[in-house]
Amino acid sequence: MKKTTELDEEFDFGFSVVSEDELKTMEKQLQSELQQTTEVVSQTQNKLENMRNMIMPLLKNLMANPEKEYIYWPNRTEKIKAFIAKLDKYVDG
Repeated sequence: MKKTTELDEEFDFGFSVVSEDELKTMEKQLQSELQQTTEVVSQTQNKLENMRNMIMPLLKNLMANPEKEYIYWPNRTEKIKAFIAKLDKYVDG
């Protein structure tokens, strides 16, 4: 039996041999993980776009009439609380 030397360990490139069946199994696992990840990314992108659509009207209204120093916003506390609740429900959803 051959004795392992430092030289042998130095040129061990860190790979091992697998069978074709093992390779196919690993490929199926990776494809499944890729599909799951793609779905999560798509759902997250949709959520972000919807959140932007929820927030943009507020920002656009705040930009309206910049020459006016004051914003008239009756019942803003209730409206902001309702929006926060809606946003929390959507994000935690």
